[in-house]
Amino acid sequence: MIWKGLMCITGTESPVVVVLTGSMEPGFGRGDILFLQMTKDPIRVGEIVVYNINGREIPIVHRVIKIHERRDTGEVDILTKGDNNLGDDISLYNGELWLQWHHIMGRAVGFLPYVGYVTIILTDKPIIKYVLIGVLGFLVIISKD
Repeated sequence: MIWKGLMCITGTESPVVVVLTGSMEPGFGRGDILFLQMTKDPIRVGEIVVYNINGREIPIVHRVIKIHERRDTGEVDILTKGDNNLGDDISLYNGELWLQWHHIMGRAVGFLPYVGYVTIILTDKPIIKYVLIGVLGFLVIISKD
């Protein structure tokens, strides 16, 4: 219920994301949690956005480096790049040259450093997840309440 409430307040289906790679260093490091918001305001060069391309499982957190507005339709094309990457993200767009508005999941409006490492550790080392579940199950069994 809390997650659904956050979705309504922030205007995005994913109000919180974890930075999984070092592509945005030094601004955001692996394990940082970003808080997202999605408004109808125009996207600006320099903003940090989270986008998802069809066919990709995991959303990407990168900076907008170029905007192109089409005069005929008024639609906006967006080009992104990780701060720590040498080139832009065109190779990540699955054959597209630009991102469109519908690819953007949200804009970063705040962050907590390192808090997301728990998620990364549990994903990278599933044995730890199973040990934690086992320990919690054991504690439930021996609990007298």
